[in-house]
Amino acid sequence: MHNRLLLFIPLILFSLLSLFLWKGLSLDPKLLPSALIGKSFPDFKESALLDAKRELNQDDLKGQPVLVNVWATWCPSCRQEHEQLLHIAKSGKIGIIGLNYKDDRAAATQWLQTLGNPYQFTIFDESGMLGLDLGVYGAPETYLLDATGKIRHRHIGVVTEESWQEMQAIIKSWEQVSDQ
Repeated sequence: MHNRLLLFIPLILFSLLSLFLWKGLSLDPKLLPSALIGKSFPDFKESALLDAKRELNQDDLKGQPVLVNVWATWCPSCRQEHEQLLHIAKSGKIGIIGLNYKDDRAAATQWLQTLGNPYQFTIFDESGMLGLDLGVYGAPETYLLDATGKIRHRHIGVVTEESWQEMQAIIKSWEQVSDQ
């Protein structure tokens, strides 16, 4: 009798593992929380992508609301969202700062020359340490910062017209609060 019960242990373990996997697959990755919402953008000192002699830091992200877009040439989804970023930049509604993540400088420079450059400047995060400090899961990710450099919103995945509309509503809510 005891030996028969032992035969069911693998089945029980398989069932539990399947349950956990099913639950994990049902989660929306865009709803992953960020511990940095409401906090300042992490301290950093990195070079600019297009000017290796220019050192950037978190003060370069202050003064106006901006989108910080994490991208890389090895990321097919980044190419997919690039046209939308060009459209947002052309609208002049908000500045866009690039964060080139774990990439090759020459390839990233060529990418921007070929596809167009929507960024006011791009932080070159070759090692990925700034991305790690931000809690980046992978490219693309986009962070909405207020004028003080605080992270107010995080968007995981491709920036689409729909997600851009959501970000504009968040920006508008800041303006309404500051008008009161």
